[in-house]
Amino acid sequence: MSVKLALIGGVYNNYIALDAAVKDAKKKGIDEIYCLGDLGAFGPYPDRVFPIIHDNNIKVIQGNYDHSVGNGLDDCQCGYTDPRDNYYAKLSYDYTFKNTSDENKKWLKELPKKIRFEIYDKKVLLCHGSPRRTNEFLWESTTSDHFLKKMFDDFKADIIIGTHTGIHWERIVDEKLFANVGVIGRPENNGKTYVGYSILEINKNSTKIEYIPFEYDHLRLAKEMRDEKIPEPFIETILTGWWTTCLEVLPAKERIRGKF
Repeated sequence: MSVKLALIGGVYNNYIALDAAVKDAKKKGIDEIYCLGDLGAFGPYPDRVFPIIHDNNIKVIQGNYDHSVGNGLDDCQCGYTDPRDNYYAKLSYDYTFKNTSDENKKWLKELPKKIRFEIYDKKVLLCHGSPRRTNEFLWESTTSDHFLKKMFDDFKADIIIGTHTGIHWERIVDEKLFANVGVIGRPENNGKTYVGYSILEINKNSTKIEYIPFEYDHLRLAKEMRDEKIPEPFIETILTGWWTTCLEVLPAKERIRGKF
Protein backbone atom coordinates (compact mmCIF):
# COMPACT_ATOMS: atom_id res chain seq x y z
CA MET A 1 0.00 0.00 0.00
CA SER A 2 1.29 3.45 -0.93
CA VAL A 3 1.16 6.64 1.10
CA LYS A 4 0.38 9.71 -1.02
CA LEU A 5 1.11 13.23 0.18
CA ALA A 6 0.15 16.45 -1.58
CA LEU A 7 2.91 19.06 -1.23
CA ILE A 8 2.01 22.68 -1.92
CA GLY A 9 4.59 25.47 -2.22
CA GLY A 10 4.18 29.24 -1.80
CA VAL A 11 0.52 30.24 -1.79
CA TYR A 12 1.27 33.99 -2.04
CA ASN A 13 -2.32 34.90 -1.05
CA ASN A 14 -3.63 33.00 -4.08
CA TYR A 15 -6.57 31.45 -2.27
CA ILE A 16 -8.25 30.67 -5.60
CA ALA A 17 -5.40 28.39 -6.68
CA LEU A 18 -5.14 26.91 -3.17
CA ASP A 19 -8.80 25.89 -3.24
CA ALA A 20 -8.35 24.36 -6.70
CA ALA A 21 -5.20 22.48 -5.63
CA VAL A 22 -6.92 21.00 -2.58
CA LYS A 23 -9.90 19.81 -4.62
CA ASP A 24 -7.63 18.30 -7.26
CA ALA A 25 -5.48 16.52 -4.68
CA LYS A 26 -8.50 15.01 -2.95
CA LYS A 27 -9.74 13.62 -6.26
CA LYS A 28 -6.37 11.90 -6.61
CA GLY A 29 -6.79 10.10 -3.29
CA ILE A 30 -4.05 11.75 -1.26
CA ASP A 31 -3.63 10.86 2.41
CA GLU A 32 -2.44 14.23 3.73
CA ILE A 33 -1.76 17.74 2.47
CA TYR A 34 1.27 19.80 3.47
CA CYS A 35 2.01 23.42 2.64
CA LEU A 36 5.69 24.35 2.69
CA GLY A 37 5.17 27.97 3.64
CA ASP A 38 4.77 31.54 2.39
CA LEU A 39 1.01 31.83 2.66
CA GLY A 40 1.25 35.57 1.96
CA ALA A 41 2.75 37.82 -0.77
CA PHE A 42 1.88 38.88 -4.29
CA GLY A 43 -1.90 38.34 -4.36
CA PRO A 44 -5.03 39.82 -2.74
CA TYR A 45 -7.00 39.20 0.46
CA PRO A 46 -4.51 37.33 2.71
CA ASP A 47 -7.12 36.25 5.24
CA ARG A 48 -9.02 34.21 2.64
CA VAL A 49 -6.23 31.62 2.65
CA PHE A 50 -6.58 30.60 6.30
CA PRO A 51 -10.09 29.03 6.27
CA ILE A 52 -9.00 26.76 3.40
CA ILE A 53 -5.93 25.72 5.37
CA HIS A 54 -7.87 24.99 8.56
CA ASP A 55 -10.95 23.40 6.97
CA ASN A 56 -8.78 20.88 5.12
CA ASN A 57 -6.39 20.10 7.99
CA ILE A 58 -3.39 21.22 5.94
CA LYS A 59 -0.13 21.04 7.88
CA VAL A 60 1.96 24.17 7.29
CA ILE A 61 5.67 24.94 7.57
CA GLN A 62 6.76 28.47 8.42
CA GLY A 63 8.23 30.21 5.38
CA ASN A 64 10.17 33.45 5.56
CA TYR A 65 7.01 35.42 4.79
CA ASP A 66 5.07 33.69 7.56
CA HIS A 67 7.89 34.33 10.03
CA SER A 68 8.05 38.03 9.13
CA VAL A 69 4.29 38.62 9.25
CA GLY A 70 3.93 36.59 12.44
CA ASN A 71 6.72 38.47 14.20
CA GLY A 72 5.89 41.93 12.92
CA LEU A 73 9.14 42.44 11.00
CA ASP A 74 9.71 45.28 8.54
CA ASP A 75 10.08 43.14 5.42
CA CYS A 76 9.63 39.62 4.08
CA GLN A 77 13.24 38.44 4.56
CA CYS A 78 12.91 36.96 1.08
CA GLY A 79 16.63 36.91 0.38
CA TYR A 80 16.69 39.34 -2.55
CA THR A 81 19.71 41.58 -3.19
CA ASP A 82 18.52 43.68 -6.14
CA PRO A 83 16.99 47.10 -5.26
CA ARG A 84 14.10 46.72 -7.73
CA ASP A 85 13.27 43.25 -6.42
CA ASN A 86 13.32 44.56 -2.85
CA TYR A 87 11.15 47.54 -3.81
CA TYR A 88 8.36 45.34 -5.14
CA ALA A 89 8.83 42.82 -2.34
CA LYS A 90 8.28 45.63 0.18
CA LEU A 91 5.08 46.78 -1.52
CA SER A 92 3.76 43.22 -1.45
CA TYR A 93 4.81 42.66 2.15
CA ASP A 94 3.26 45.88 3.43
CA TYR A 95 -0.06 44.99 1.78
CA THR A 96 -0.03 41.45 3.18
CA PHE A 97 0.91 42.58 6.69
CA LYS A 98 -1.77 45.28 6.77
CA ASN A 99 -4.48 42.88 5.59
CA THR A 100 -3.65 39.87 7.80
CA SER A 101 -5.67 39.67 11.01
CA ASP A 102 -4.00 39.66 14.42
CA GLU A 103 -5.35 36.17 15.04
CA ASN A 104 -3.76 34.85 11.86
CA LYS A 105 -0.48 36.64 12.62
CA LYS A 106 -0.31 34.84 15.96
CA TRP A 107 -0.94 31.51 14.23
CA LEU A 108 1.81 32.18 11.67
CA LYS A 109 4.27 32.99 14.45
CA GLU A 110 3.92 29.52 15.96
CA LEU A 111 4.40 27.45 12.80
CA PRO A 112 7.29 24.94 12.72
CA LYS A 113 10.29 25.63 10.49
CA LYS A 114 10.61 21.96 9.55
CA ILE A 115 8.48 18.82 9.70
CA ARG A 116 10.00 15.34 9.96
CA PHE A 117 8.39 11.91 9.74
CA GLU A 118 9.08 8.37 8.53
CA ILE A 119 7.16 6.35 5.96
CA TYR A 120 8.25 2.75 5.30
CA ASP A 121 11.63 3.50 6.92
CA LYS A 122 12.16 6.51 4.66
CA LYS A 123 13.15 9.59 6.68
CA VAL A 124 11.31 12.58 5.22
CA LEU A 125 12.21 16.21 5.94
CA LEU A 126 9.96 19.04 4.77
CA CYS A 127 11.29 22.60 4.83
CA HIS A 128 10.78 25.94 3.09
CA GLY A 129 14.02 27.03 1.39
CA SER A 130 16.45 24.44 2.70
CA PRO A 131 17.03 22.64 5.99
CA ARG A 132 19.90 25.07 6.62
CA ARG A 133 18.04 28.34 6.14
CA THR A 134 14.42 29.25 5.57
CA ASN A 135 15.13 31.72 2.76
CA GLU A 136 17.90 29.80 1.00
CA PHE A 137 17.42 29.51 -2.76
CA LEU A 138 18.24 26.04 -4.11
CA TRP A 139 18.16 26.24 -7.90
CA GLU A 140 18.48 23.22 -10.14
CA SER A 141 21.33 24.72 -12.17
CA THR A 142 23.48 25.73 -9.20
CA THR A 143 22.82 22.92 -6.70
CA SER A 144 25.44 20.18 -7.01
CA ASP A 145 25.06 16.49 -6.24
CA HIS A 146 27.83 16.88 -3.67
CA PHE A 147 25.86 19.58 -1.88
CA LEU A 148 22.73 17.41 -1.82
CA LYS A 149 24.67 14.40 -0.50
CA LYS A 150 26.04 16.51 2.35
CA MET A 151 22.58 17.84 3.13
CA PHE A 152 21.13 14.31 3.27
CA ASP A 153 23.96 13.31 5.63
CA ASP A 154 23.89 16.42 7.81
CA PHE A 155 20.15 16.29 8.33
CA LYS A 156 19.84 12.49 8.39
CA ALA A 157 17.15 12.36 5.73
CA ASP A 158 16.33 10.15 2.75
CA ILE A 159 13.88 12.64 1.24
CA ILE A 160 14.11 16.43 1.48
CA ILE A 161 11.35 18.60 0.05
CA GLY A 162 11.37 22.40 -0.24
CA THR A 163 9.99 25.36 -2.21
CA HIS A 164 10.92 29.11 -2.05
CA THR A 165 12.39 29.53 -5.55
CA GLY A 166 9.08 29.40 -7.40
CA ILE A 167 10.30 26.82 -9.93
CA HIS A 168 9.90 23.06 -9.42
CA TRP A 169 12.65 20.50 -9.95
CA GLU A 170 13.74 17.18 -8.50
CA ARG A 171 16.83 15.01 -8.41
CA ILE A 172 17.78 11.57 -7.09
CA VAL A 173 21.29 11.22 -5.65
CA ASP A 174 22.43 7.84 -4.29
CA GLU A 175 18.79 6.69 -4.10
CA LYS A 176 17.83 9.74 -2.02
CA LEU A 177 15.36 12.33 -3.27
CA PHE A 178 15.49 16.11 -3.21
CA ALA A 179 12.56 17.99 -4.71
CA ASN A 180 11.41 21.56 -5.00
CA VAL A 181 7.64 21.46 -5.38
CA GLY A 182 7.29 24.88 -7.00
CA VAL A 183 4.57 27.31 -5.90
CA ILE A 184 0.87 27.83 -6.55
CA GLY A 185 0.96 31.58 -5.99
CA ARG A 186 2.21 32.53 -9.44
CA PRO A 187 3.26 30.81 -12.69
CA GLU A 188 6.76 29.40 -13.22
CA ASN A 189 8.11 32.07 -15.61
CA ASN A 190 7.33 29.86 -18.60
CA GLY A 191 4.66 31.84 -20.43
CA LYS A 192 1.88 29.58 -19.11
CA THR A 193 -0.83 30.68 -16.70
CA TYR A 194 -1.17 27.37 -14.86
CA VAL A 195 0.48 26.68 -11.50
CA GLY A 196 1.27 23.36 -9.81
CA TYR A 197 1.85 21.28 -6.71
CA SER A 198 3.50 17.88 -6.23
CA ILE A 199 2.42 14.45 -5.04
CA LEU A 200 4.94 12.33 -3.15
CA GLU A 201 4.11 8.62 -3.20
CA ILE A 202 6.01 6.17 -0.99
CA ASN A 203 5.60 2.41 -0.63
CA LYS A 204 7.84 -0.37 0.64
CA ASN A 205 9.74 -0.69 -2.60
CA SER A 206 9.78 2.73 -4.21
CA THR A 207 9.53 6.48 -3.87
CA LYS A 208 8.32 8.83 -6.58
CA ILE A 209 7.29 12.44 -6.87
CA GLU A 210 5.11 13.93 -9.59
CA TYR A 211 4.55 17.58 -10.42
CA ILE A 212 0.86 18.28 -11.01
CA PRO A 213 0.12 21.36 -13.13
CA PHE A 214 -3.43 22.69 -12.96
CA GLU A 215 -5.51 25.57 -14.23
CA TYR A 216 -7.43 27.91 -11.94
CA ASP A 217 -9.43 31.11 -12.46
CA HIS A 218 -6.43 33.38 -12.99
CA LEU A 219 -8.60 36.04 -14.63
CA ARG A 220 -10.60 36.36 -11.42
CA LEU A 221 -7.39 36.60 -9.43
CA ALA A 222 -6.05 39.34 -11.72
CA LYS A 223 -9.29 41.33 -11.35
CA GLU A 224 -9.17 41.06 -7.57
CA MET A 225 -5.52 42.13 -7.57
CA ARG A 226 -6.45 45.18 -9.65
CA ASP A 227 -9.37 45.95 -7.34
CA GLU A 228 -6.92 45.95 -4.43
CA LYS A 229 -4.49 48.21 -6.32
CA ILE A 230 -1.73 45.61 -6.26
CA PRO A 231 1.18 46.63 -8.54
CA GLU A 232 0.55 46.07 -12.24
CA PRO A 233 3.78 44.04 -12.80
CA PHE A 234 2.40 41.38 -10.42
CA ILE A 235 -0.86 41.26 -12.36
CA GLU A 236 1.02 40.96 -15.64
CA THR A 237 2.74 37.82 -14.34
CA ILE A 238 -0.60 36.21 -13.49
CA LEU A 239 -2.01 37.06 -16.94
CA THR A 240 1.02 36.13 -19.05
CA GLY A 241 2.96 33.51 -17.09
CA TRP A 242 6.16 35.58 -17.31
CA TRP A 243 7.91 36.96 -14.24
CA THR A 244 8.27 40.74 -14.25
CA THR A 245 9.77 41.04 -10.75
CA CYS A 246 12.20 39.00 -8.62
CA LEU A 247 14.28 38.31 -11.72
CA GLU A 248 17.76 39.23 -10.48
CA VAL A 249 17.83 36.31 -8.07
CA LEU A 250 17.56 33.84 -10.96
CA PRO A 251 20.75 32.04 -12.05
CA ALA A 252 21.64 32.39 -15.74
CA LYS A 253 20.19 29.03 -16.84
CA GLU A 254 16.86 29.71 -15.14
CA ARG A 255 16.72 33.34 -16.28
CA ILE A 256 17.28 32.58 -19.94
CA ARG A 257 14.08 30.52 -20.03
CA GLY A 258 12.03 33.62 -19.24
CA LYS A 259 10.97 36.59 -21.33
CA PHE A 260 12.72 39.36 -19.39
